[in-house]
Amino acid sequence: MDNKKFYVVWKGKNPGIYFSWTECQNEIKNVKRALYKSFKNLEEAKNAFSNGYEDYKKSKNIKNLDNGPDLNSISVDAASSGNPGLMEYQGVDTKTKEVLFKMGPFKNATNNIGEFLALVHGIAMMENQKKKKIIYSDSITAISWVNKKKCQTKLKRNEENKDVFILIERAILWIKKNNFSVKIKKWETKLWGEIPADFGRK
Repeated sequence: MDNKKFYVVWKGKNPGIYFSWTECQNEIKNVKRALYKSFKNLEEAKNAFSNGYEDYKKSKNIKNLDNGPDLNSISVDAASSGNPGLMEYQGVDTKTKEVLFKMGPFKNATNNIGEFLALVHGIAMMENQKKKKIIYSDSITAISWVNKKKCQTKLKRNEENKDVFILIERAILWIKKNNFSVKIKKWETKLWGEIPADFGRK
């Protein structure tokens, strides 16, 4: 069996295609953050080299997304009638769509707040249960708020939404105090359809 590999060096002493691991090693040795990859056929290696590393990385990510979501996960979503308006959020098992938690409705709140609270609720639930599943959200805003450990809403606190703001404060306190290992991933709606936790109100 022919196990020959071809090595693309995008960043090295002399970028190019090499026909042995020894040659490739010589080109990347002592090069800080060298970029290289092995390929099983020459045509693939030529395409990867000529298109550049960024294009190769992008196409690889797309291929991984095409495989679909990891079903051993939970999905979260929120819905609001009006923005602000009546808001609720929930988390479901991605595979079975079994509802794991559902909160609300809350008065005078926004969809982004609901998405943020749903993410933190789901993460805390899995950490408490010692489950290391992935958590999916289709909200880039909510994911960024969790990563920053801030809720950057412009909504003002008032009598109607004081309960929501208490939940926000608790959520921020929890993510600041806990080093969680649950992985947050973006749900790719264009590739996979609506997130399983969707309220179906679009």
